[in-house]
Parts: sequence; structure tokens; C-alpha cells
Amino acid sequence: MTISAVRIHPDDNVVCLLRDHDSGARPKLGDMTTPSLNSAVPMGHKVALVAIEAGAAVVKYGAVIGHATRAIAPGDHVHLHNLEGAPP
Repeated sequence: MTISAVRIHPDDNVVCLLRDHDSGARPKLGDMTTPSLNSAVPMGHKVALVAIEAGAAVVKYGAVIGHATRAIAPGDHVHLHNLEGAPP
């Protein structure tokens, strides 16, 4: 199995992709397979592992990196179009 995504902390609700993935792909982690991607996602971007409600925290590195600006489904690309950064 070739690993193509990384979950940095066990509390993370997103994974980071290690290469570009096409829509429908299922990126591989060391211990699990992610949900099927709902769109093509480029290398280095985040993908939701679970449903994230609008306003809910997006967690990467075991820390809140922002909040969902709308509902995010498992397998959705998580980026500027649906994520608002946490205030400083």
C-alpha cells in the first residue's frame, strides 16, 4: 500500500494529501483509508475525514486551525472556500 495522505494528530478531523488526487480517489493512510474524494484535490491540501458542521472547528496538528463556513462532508476539499481562519 502506498501512503498518499497524512493525519498529523489523532484528534485531527482532516488529512493532508501527499500528492494530487482525482475525484473519487480514496487516499491511503498508514492505518486507514479516507472517504472517497468529492472533487479533485491538489497535493498539500486538506480533506475532511468526517462531517464538519457549519461553524464547527477544523482540527489539524491537534489544534483548531479555523471554522467551517458551511457544512463540509467527508471527502470534501477543505480550503479557503469553506474554511475561515481562527482569530489570532
